[in-house]
Amino acid sequence: MTVSVESTSVEAGEAESTHTLRPHAEDAFAGELAALAAQDDRPRPARWKLSPWAVATYLLGGTLPDGTVITPKYVGPRRIVEVAVTTLATDRALLLLGVPGTAKTWVSEHLAAAVSGDSTLLVQGTAGTPEEAIRYGWNYARLLAHGPSRDALVPSPVMRAMADGMTARVEELTRIPADVQDTLITILSEKTLPIPELGQEVQAVRGFNLIATANDRDRGVNDLSSALRRRFNTVVLPLPESPEAEVDIVSRRVDQIGRSLDLPAAPDGLDEIRRVVTVFRELRDGVTGDGRTKLKSPSGTLSTAEAISVVTNGLALAAHFGDGVLRPSDVAAGILGAVVRDPAADRVIWQEYLETVVRERDGWKDFYRACREVSV
Repeated sequence: MTVSVESTSVEAGEAESTHTLRPHAEDAFAGELAALAAQDDRPRPARWKLSPWAVATYLLGGTLPDGTVITPKYVGPRRIVEVAVTTLATDRALLLLGVPGTAKTWVSEHLAAAVSGDSTLLVQGTAGTPEEAIRYGWNYARLLAHGPSRDALVPSPVMRAMADGMTARVEELTRIPADVQDTLITILSEKTLPIPELGQEVQAVRGFNLIATANDRDRGVNDLSSALRRRFNTVVLPLPESPEAEVDIVSRRVDQIGRSLDLPAAPDGLDEIRRVVTVFRELRDGVTGDGRTKLKSPSGTLSTAEAISVVTNGLALAAHFGDGVLRPSDVAAGILGAVVRDPAADRVIWQEYLETVVRERDGWKDFYRACREVSV
């Protein structure tokens, strides 16, 4: 069985055939996953849809022997992806750690889609996440009518993953209260989930594992206990190493999001994307790209994800209120909103950057004027 490039490429509109605003990874890239499965002759761990090699290829992109193009889902060091995939093939859970906007959730979703064919077994961590979200709850109508039973039990995504040998996901683990976090200890160490009300337990079958994400700027919110941290293999997702890599990431995601929203492709939009990425990187790093001028960094993270949001919003402005060409005036307001989070301190930092760096930069006059207009 072979699958043509046209049927597997996102650029060819695979994800556009659905009315869903944001399809799950296993739906949006079903053609690529099917093509990989058809040509994947390497050993697969129990209940995995693909071999570890094919999972890494799905994440990093490549061209299969029949010419099928696998689009990159993550642009970054290959070794990071290989370590993450290998971890899931062992009995160790995976913790993806990094600053906001380093694609932790994106990588988590695509790993689950490639390994289990289902990325929806998800627990979203918040300050109000209850223990039941990780363990199980009860259908109280059945509980009152018939007492405790398996029929009255409502399994959590983690319990379902254990029973079916699939990959569960826990997003923003450090935002979950510490006592709720620790319900994972027995699950990850003993691979079992006791149900004391019934005198039973659910034992994980082969293929079960768990991916958690955490923001390393959230230290002190709900730090992981040492006992829980030991149950994870931690992989740190870095910010893009180079401006070119970050421009590539932003361009790809803006293109995907724009097509899902039926926004026209912006001619020559790459220049504005490069400018947004340059501004974010320089303010984030506290130094200009040439290393000559030190800068003050604002309070915001200025992540790659925020750059994607700024450019996408600019693309919408250009499409609906302009001539369809992405210009400095389309991204200026978005940059201001991303940089100035603290109206007092951040505004001073932004004004200083505009006057000392942007104003003097060749070819940036239009950008400077647009930013000045929205900054007044």
